[in-house]
Amino acid sequence: MCRRKRLQHSANTEQKDTVESTYRKSSDNQRTAETRSATMVNQTCTDMALAKVNSGKADLEQERYLRDATRYFCGIEKPLKYGPSIDSLSDLITALHKEFETNFVNIEMVNHIMLTYKSNAREWKRFAKFDRFKYTRNLVDAGNGKFNLMILCWGEGQGSAIHDHADSHCFMKMLKGDLKETRYKMPCTQAIEMSNGVDIGQMDSDSEGEHVFDSAELTPEGDTTITVNDVAYINDNLGLHRVENPSHIETAVSLHLYCPPFDECSVFHKNSGKRIKCPVTFWSKYGVRQTESNK
Repeated sequence: MCRRKRLQHSANTEQKDTVESTYRKSSDNQRTAETRSATMVNQTCTDMALAKVNSGKADLEQERYLRDATRYFCGIEKPLKYGPSIDSLSDLITALHKEFETNFVNIEMVNHIMLTYKSNAREWKRFAKFDRFKYTRNLVDAGNGKFNLMILCWGEGQGSAIHDHADSHCFMKMLKGDLKETRYKMPCTQAIEMSNGVDIGQMDSDSEGEHVFDSAELTPEGDTTITVNDVAYINDNLGLHRVENPSHIETAVSLHLYCPPFDECSVFHKNSGKRIKCPVTFWSKYGVRQTESNK
């Protein structure tokens, strides 16, 4: 009898030990899984943070590369033989995004893409917004912060002030009508007067301020008429320009690509001899009029 009790007690003890061991293993496995999960979350956060940092570095490298390229690039007059075919505005946007995926953007290929696209009003008319008082800048694609593609609408006789391009590349393609481009050499004086009251869409103004460059330096180098599907190119190394619609009976529409994008540039007033920094804004974005409530 005593022997049976001892055996039963031993069996109960072994069973209890087995249950406790199983519970401990289960708890250990759960803690290990939780630790592994926490580690994976931390690693994911770290990877995302590093990716963001690397992306920021890549963007800076691309911007630096593009600005350096303005020192030697002067534009191409004909499409490249090895470049892609661009059959629509959608194709153009897709091709641009592909080119700007790398830090070392092939600026000739960007020029090719702009040259190859043929204007189709059905594709761009929803972005074409006019203002009766000045020409408008209408954003089509923000280029993930690497470029800005926009449509500029010029009423009869409307034009820009003489301006630079903030060390960026400027491609201008005619979609409708004609534009006259007048180029100027960059004045030597580098002093800048800050102003919030000047708009790039204004011609020469008589606003108050110091004379910060010799207006005699600002002489026209020549005029060019840009017609439908032509592409003009300029950067600050090539000089300044003023663009205007020479017609007083027809409107004009042009497609512009700026890379890197910029939100301010310098306006040069020939009569007063002033160079003034001014903001550049959008009249509409993606076909929607910009107001104070949706900026």
